Amino acid sequence: MIWLALPATAAAIYYLLAIFAAIRWKKGDRHFFPEPSVLSLGLSPNGSRHFEPLSILKPTHGRDPQFYEAILSHVKQDYPQFEILFGLTDPDDPALEDIERLQKEFPQKSISVRIVYCKVPNAKVGVLSELAKHARYPLLLVNDSDIVVEPGYLRAVTAPLADPKIGMVTCLYRAASESPASRAEALGIATEFAPSVLVARLLGVADFALGSTMVFRAEALQRIGGFAAIETYIADDYQLGNRIAKLGYRIEFAPVVVETDLGGESWAQTWRHQLRWSRTIRVSRPAGYCGYVVTHATLWALVAFAAHQWWAGIFALAVRVIAGLMVGLTVLNDRKVAVDFWWIPLRDLFGFAVWLGGIFGNHVTWRDRRLRLRPDGSICAETYQRLEPARTKAAGHS
Repeated sequence: MIWLALPATAAAIYYLLAIFAAIRWKKGDRHFFPEPSVLSLGLSPNGSRHFEPLSILKPTHGRDPQFYEAILSHVKQDYPQFEILFGLTDPDDPALEDIERLQKEFPQKSISVRIVYCKVPNAKVGVLSELAKHARYPLLLVNDSDIVVEPGYLRAVTAPLADPKIGMVTCLYRAASESPASRAEALGIATEFAPSVLVARLLGVADFALGSTMVFRAEALQRIGGFAAIETYIADDYQLGNRIAKLGYRIEFAPVVVETDLGGESWAQTWRHQLRWSRTIRVSRPAGYCGYVVTHATLWALVAFAAHQWWAGIFALAVRVIAGLMVGLTVLNDRKVAVDFWWIPLRDLFGFAVWLGGIFGNHVTWRDRRLRLRPDGSICAETYQRLEPARTKAAGHS
């Protein structure tokens, strides 16, 4: 029954690649991002100190955990010229209170709000489409409303675009958590998701971006047909990155890590959240989704143990945990991984259950909407919001 050790061996090889990729990342390999020494000086790759004006597009739905801290971390950035455009679909959205507070505290900054009524399957993209029409600057940055960034973030993520061959810059992220369920999800992001991104880059799969940060030129967006071209897709970050890559541009990762906050999710909320991600990946990259089965090291270690192939099971588990620790601690700087690493096998089994659930079913819940997935990755919303003209509320100029 030695053949039952093969899946565990394959999983171990996968996580050995993750370890190698983490080492290359820490060394500043240009396969991943421009030289850190250049970015730490605030310089573009050609040595100049010029940074193009930037429009930050923030689609917002509800008051996420740490929302005010997240938007404050953007407005306090040291960057020559930028504006922040918030887009909401509900004029009574509780997030509006925090945005108005930000406008009052920083009247010298260009911070505007648009209430957008859209009737498209992906409401987030509908909001982005409206915001892009009013963006004043040649560079656009899109990230999720709960993303907290560090000082120097804007300079780090825009500097690589000085290279005309680079069409988009993205970055990795870690997660804060406030409950056992969200803590398990944060562990999965650090030790399962992030390693998969590094291995993909290592193997030359570089046609995708992460919603944690997407920085690109307005000209490139126009060439792919604007946000309207992806308004029927659920994986808007993947679609945007993939279409810009098809124009012949490279997508690079910046040497910064941002942070999202999962709040105090229940296990049911975590299951729905993970299932949406899983089904989104399945319809976006079917072959990759099927191949992902080899990454479930804990499952295959148990299979090897059942077949009395102890060496394979122990090897797979050991490499799996070491890779998770290396990526979580040295790449993401997520200190919680050092405390929670013993959860990794249990989190892996939960992840496998999510992967199985992702194979079946064509519906996902996103915010307050129920969406039906089509085989090509597009979506059909089963409920729509009312279509009306956008209203504007603005304050200050940067």
